[in-house]
Amino acid sequence: MHKNLKRYFPLFALPTLLAFLVAFLVPFIMGLYLSFTEFTTVTDATFVGIKNYIAAFSEDRNFVNALWFTVKYAITVIITVNVFSYLLALALTRGLKGTNIFRSVFFMPNLIGGIILGYIWQIIINGVLLPWNVDITFNANYGFWGLVILTNWQMIGYMMIIYVAGISSITPELLEAAKIDGATPRQILFKITLPLTMPSITICTFLTLTNAFKLFDQNLALTAGAPNRETSMLALDIYNTFYGRVGSEGVGQAKGVVFFVIVAALAGLQLYLTGRKEVK
Repeated sequence: MHKNLKRYFPLFALPTLLAFLVAFLVPFIMGLYLSFTEFTTVTDATFVGIKNYIAAFSEDRNFVNALWFTVKYAITVIITVNVFSYLLALALTRGLKGTNIFRSVFFMPNLIGGIILGYIWQIIINGVLLPWNVDITFNANYGFWGLVILTNWQMIGYMMIIYVAGISSITPELLEAAKIDGATPRQILFKITLPLTMPSITICTFLTLTNAFKLFDQNLALTAGAPNRETSMLALDIYNTFYGRVGSEGVGQAKGVVFFVIVAALAGLQLYLTGRKEVK
């Protein structure tokens, strides 16, 4: 059996490897090279060194503003989504009646596409703000909290399912023994439940972090960066730079590389820090 696996492994791995090379690795290397050039198509690129990276941070203040806006949004969303989804998971693992129905209902928003979801919440929030004769693009704070509410509504159910799986995997005998020894519900939560569900916390924090930084569809549909691009997140700002201004393709590509480095570094740091706290 082991010999057969070795013999046929290249045959089965080849399609996936080719897809990875064609769809990810080759475009990534080309994009990295193009970030150091001025171009309109990939065939007329002219090498300009780090000029595009300098322009991204010095000439275009929108990128820096989008970076800080995204960081604030990501921090808020990581905290709120994970706290609320964990609390829901705790509530839905208590053996209450109708638990499966509640799980399905909370998960359903995750099935709605980002563009559609953005327009739905734009209508809802604008309806709430209508008595004051303003809309979500009137102030950047409205757009910020609109994005936070939208993301929480969409992602809490998905993260809840992961937390439910983690909490359900805890041995009931362990919890029963803790109760017999006189442990309070608070002690059980912080000394047993949380440590044993750290793998789930690692996964959910990683997904929330990366999705928050990569958010595009909802940002485009909800505010499109208004007012004055103050609510543009990194992905939307890169899109506007690359496709919105002729001759700025190189700058947009440089922003994309910086964006990749930031997300990869933060995700790696998060996985390292939360992974250390997992119970072996």
